[in-house]
Amino acid sequence: MLPRSVRLQNDSTAGLFSLPQALSLTEVLGTILLSYVIFLVVLSLAGGSYWFLVGGGFGDNPSFLQAARAIRHWQFSGVAVKQFWGLPYATAGVSLITRAPEAISLAVVCVGASLVSVSLCYWLWDGWIAAFFALLSLDWFKLSLLGGSEPLFMALLLGSFLALRRDRWVIAAVLASLATVVRPFGIFALAGLGIHLLYRKRFRDFAGATAIGLGIGLLYIWPLQHYFGSPFANVASYQQYDWRGGLPFNLPLVAIVRDTIRIYSPLTNHILAYSWILFVLLGVVVAIRSGEFRRLAKEHTAEACFVALCGLAIYSYDAPGWSRSEFSRFALPLLPWTLFFLRRYLPTNRKVVMALAVVAPSLAAASAVGIRHTGELLLRHFR
Repeated sequence: MLPRSVRLQNDSTAGLFSLPQALSLTEVLGTILLSYVIFLVVLSLAGGSYWFLVGGGFGDNPSFLQAARAIRHWQFSGVAVKQFWGLPYATAGVSLITRAPEAISLAVVCVGASLVSVSLCYWLWDGWIAAFFALLSLDWFKLSLLGGSEPLFMALLLGSFLALRRDRWVIAAVLASLATVVRPFGIFALAGLGIHLLYRKRFRDFAGATAIGLGIGLLYIWPLQHYFGSPFANVASYQQYDWRGGLPFNLPLVAIVRDTIRIYSPLTNHILAYSWILFVLLGVVVAIRSGEFRRLAKEHTAEACFVALCGLAIYSYDAPGWSRSEFSRFALPLLPWTLFFLRRYLPTNRKVVMALAVVAPSLAAASAVGIRHTGELLLRHFR
């Protein structure tokens, strides 16, 4: 028999199929925090004001902050209803507890939920998937650090699936219900939970989970009914402004192709959108061909249902002007499973992760203030 040192050397050069050394949770979170610092530094160098963006200059923050102020003071006069109010409720809660302004509370919720989401990816899968989940998407950086509902949604969604894997269906039902009031696609997690329990003939647990979902839903819609006259005020607003009075879904890819033809966008936007469209689709194809999706459906039925329903929804979503251009953001809930399906192809190398931790937040920060604007600043600086 060869000496142990020789065997270890042979094992270390066994080829591409040798197992990479695992990333610890400490390594993952340390790398993510470093990437967040890089984002803030580049944002400042590019002339962006962090608190201006968080306080209403980025994305849907004006609507979120207006709703959070209304909830904190329980005064809804003049409030416009559109986005679901899960994030404003969380923001108002932090603001009430800490007495911090709503903008600071929003940042605390989003950054905290982002780190929780990464940790949940680690516990559900491993450190490589957690790291790539946090570093691949430019949208994730902006939504985590500048404000958006996706980090809180992902924390609740992944927390629900982790609880279900540990057979704590009550916690899973509560978290999935809360995810639904943050982003409506959370309903697919609730549906998956119900199918999971029915498939295993746990009819009493199914009834309990249904009751939990209905109870949280009724608590959520009561203020909408009482103060705005409709329990579906959020949905009505989406239908008017995003769906142009029509239905939210069409045949798969129809709305995406239509927006590509009819709506002008910079080439970089097309490249980014179609990269994500093809990336998620590739993950699904690989999962089906390899039998991975079938194994997922057998072992974790709720997750397979969510992936199938959410995937069909984002490829069919019919919001003119948004279906293609915002696909990378809509696809964020599917990113962990896409990485899981493609894990054998991931470059599991710490140097790659560190490179991403520098490049991705830099590009995300530049994108937040405008790539062209950032480029002009850099050109003036180096002349």
